[in-house]
Amino acid sequence: MRWTTILATLMIATLCWASPAPAASSDDDIPSAAQSGQVTLPDTWRAVRQGEAGFIAGQPASRGVLIQSEGETWRAARNGKLAWYGGLALVGVTLAIGAFYVIRGKIMLEGGPSGTSILRFTKLERVGHWLTAGSFLVLGVTGLNMLFGRWLLEPIIGKTLFSWLTWAGKWLHNIGGFFFIAGMVLIFVLWARDNLWDRYDWGWIKDGGGLLKKGVHPPAAKFNFGQKTQFWMVIVVGTLVASTGLNLLFPFTLGDIHLMQVMQLVHAGLAVVMVLFILGHIYIGTIGMEGPTSAVTTGYVDREWARQHHSVWVAEEEGKTAKPAE
Repeated sequence: MRWTTILATLMIATLCWASPAPAASSDDDIPSAAQSGQVTLPDTWRAVRQGEAGFIAGQPASRGVLIQSEGETWRAARNGKLAWYGGLALVGVTLAIGAFYVIRGKIMLEGGPSGTSILRFTKLERVGHWLTAGSFLVLGVTGLNMLFGRWLLEPIIGKTLFSWLTWAGKWLHNIGGFFFIAGMVLIFVLWARDNLWDRYDWGWIKDGGGLLKKGVHPPAAKFNFGQKTQFWMVIVVGTLVASTGLNLLFPFTLGDIHLMQVMQLVHAGLAVVMVLFILGHIYIGTIGMEGPTSAVTTGYVDREWARQHHSVWVAEEEGKTAKPAE
């Protein structure tokens, strides 16, 4: 009987020792996710990957986002459609300009130069032109490198040199933007009035600006319709490019990271549009036509060139300097 009692006591003690422990009562005893009803580790990382914000004491909710998933969408759009279609447009316009030059040739001054000059642009006007044009050339080259350089330039010069050039180009891009803004303000003040629509513009459009046929010289004031289009493109599109660029230069000034991603796409897309327009402007001002280049270097152009391309303006200028009859 005595041994039976001892054996029963040991069995009861063993069963009690093996039974489930009560809920944790100390801080060191942490229950499992299944026992507490909390999400599991895979659920947590899934939420992080989907961009759900966590909690950071004393910080905006947006800073609690560990992985900003929309960044991948932005990167795919920038390196995909934007780069692809932008590249096609640049190649297409360049080929079109080349084809026009082969077919039409350089637009020569009919009858040859007169030998006398007329002041086309003052020194201040030339400063405004080159402040805008020079800074845009820097912005265009460095910006195109940032958009296309990894595929076009890096395989040729190598990663190390490409990284140094891109780093230096980024600094030039940031600084050059302020010079471009200053140039836009100056040319707007100087030329906005002369670039308003006038009664000669429709005739210029109908005659194709005299670019398609020899001997055709539609009348124009100081600026023809093509130049006016170029001017307002620079002012309007340039303002949008500059404003989006400033927001990228000073992050979160106008919005959060999502808005910055949109602005970067707008900035790059509109900048490509500006480059397309400027390609035509550079062409017609250099190899495409005889006579206009000196307007932005010395300020003077041949009087016969001015009569053929800006006859209304020449008449106005000659009227200002004509001596009264005796």
